[in-house]
Amino acid sequence: MNEQDILDLIKKDEWMMKVLKIAEDLDFPDWVIGAGFIRNKVWDHLHGFSNLKVDTNDIDLVYYNLKGNDQKTDEELSQRLRKQTGIDWEIVNEAYAHKWNNLPPYKSTEDALSQWPETVTGIGVRLENGELTLLAPHGINDLVDLIVRPSPNFPGGLEKVKERAKKKGWFEKWPKLKFITD
Repeated sequence: MNEQDILDLIKKDEWMMKVLKIAEDLDFPDWVIGAGFIRNKVWDHLHGFSNLKVDTNDIDLVYYNLKGNDQKTDEELSQRLRKQTGIDWEIVNEAYAHKWNNLPPYKSTEDALSQWPETVTGIGVRLENGELTLLAPHGINDLVDLIVRPSPNFPGGLEKVKERAKKKGWFEKWPKLKFITD
């Protein structure tokens, strides 16, 4: 499976494309939808769970704008979109999100994604003028090889990643997953 295969999976999913169109219409700079939106779709496909709606608790829409919204404004927008669409949105300007992990400021959305907990979580997709673009600072190999590994830039390390995987039930839902720690 390569990047184009992932984009084709997304293109064929009407619900995912609807979500991406809503996000595109918000007109944020340097935005993507990441985390479970892509990860879960690919894992479902690789486990043979085809034709399912993406199983994700929320839509992680992130963008980068130094002069953009603060956290309170993003939370208010997320709530408004939840009411309008019935979809659980979480909108975050990565220009302030570095503070949550006591890190230096991020330089871009890609920089922020590179510091998300797992390499398979720090992958995003955007829609621009009908074209999908994948943003994967650590590549897609771990994702398509069903490997869960801490992002090399994530300050929480392996224990936090194991905690997250257990809490989210990843290994129960997708039994072909493997933990790799190097």
